[in-house]
Amino acid sequence: MERKIVGFHLDEEKHWVAELDCGHNQHVRHNPPWSNRPWVTTEKGRAKVIGRTLKCKKCDTGAPRDNP
Repeated sequence: MERKIVGFHLDEEKHWVAELDCGHNQHVRHNPPWSNRPWVTTEKGRAKVIGRTLKCKKCDTGAPRDNP
């Protein structure tokens, strides 16, 4: 299910995590060639994708919210 990005935070290993409007979190790493997301490396890049959607696998499986 497609969900909108509403924010970001760093996890304990300093990897960027997208906060989705459904209450789930999803890592958004830039790790070419497997994950090509150069926008995640800068504050300006992350700000530009607020409101865009990501496929939320947790919604697809009915997982509880990460952010109550």
